[in-house]
Amino acid sequence: MYARSTTIQAQPLSVEIGIAHIRDVVMPSLQEIDGFVGLSLLVDRQSGLCIATSSWESLPAMRGSAERVAPIRDRAGLMFDGSVKVEEWEIAMLRRDHRSHEGACVRATWLKVVPGQVNRSTDFYRMFVLPEMEGLDGFCSASLMIDHPACRRAVSCSTFDSMDAMARNRDQATELRSRRVRDLGAEVVDVAEFELAIANLRVPELV
Repeated sequence: MYARSTTIQAQPLSVEIGIAHIRDVVMPSLQEIDGFVGLSLLVDRQSGLCIATSSWESLPAMRGSAERVAPIRDRAGLMFDGSVKVEEWEIAMLRRDHRSHEGACVRATWLKVVPGQVNRSTDFYRMFVLPEMEGLDGFCSASLMIDHPACRRAVSCSTFDSMDAMARNRDQATELRSRRVRDLGAEVVDVAEFELAIANLRVPELV
């Protein structure tokens, strides 16, 4: 499974307009493209940082969609009134305890990884990091994506039932991240927390 993320630095006052546009216009348009699996949208209403991620059943499907997706993405950027950055990822892992519901939130951790250690890092994440994540208050799901094709960056996203649950587990998650990241063969680049405004990725479990 593969994913294309579009990071938008939106104007905070335009976030609500952008959410509606993604839900009512972008998603139906993408559903008409072969190989499209689903879509999620993370938003930080205060800073205006938003990340829309589309999932695809294969690399050829994702690459083949690029020409049709480009004008859809450009229009979405205008609705959010912000700049746009596009990245492509391989979905290396996804563990789902239960489906998220309204009010769910996401903590995203961007990592720098050593290309030659990607397989080792993925195995370590599966065997040691995921089990500890599952013990965090309000855990819904977790995923690990590796940038394609360079394999130099990764992003781990953990979804929780509510903002309150994510706040309660923040200290524990920080301790887990500090303790495990070196063993993972990675370096933390950034950590951010978001509202899960749209949750429709429909990616099967990959563990």
